Amino acid sequence: MVQQLSDSTFEASVLQQSGVVLVDFWAPWCGPCRMVGPIVEDLAKDYAGKATIAKLNVDENQQTAMKYGIMSIPTLMIFKDGEPVDKIVGAAPKQIIAAKLDQYLDGEA
Repeated sequence: MVQQLSDSTFEASVLQQSGVVLVDFWAPWCGPCRMVGPIVEDLAKDYAGKATIAKLNVDENQQTAMKYGIMSIPTLMIFKDGEPVDKIVGAAPKQIIAAKLDQYLDGEA
């Protein structure tokens, strides 16, 4: 299941988590975000128990989006043990996103 984040829950749900967390920065009016949405839902199922998959609506949570310099959406950020380690800007195919997640789950990065 995809976690819905907010400015108030971001720290506890992402920064204080051990392991790998993927955050999809998105907005409801964004066409490419709507393309990535189902991919993020699939990844949440595929990585259940291995990684946390979450979404943050940038319109409703501008503070967190500004803190991480999100200038265009969708932006997918990967955090490992509370630290940002990777970023994918724009719509990307599932296999690209999965490969990035695997890289951090396998301890290579």
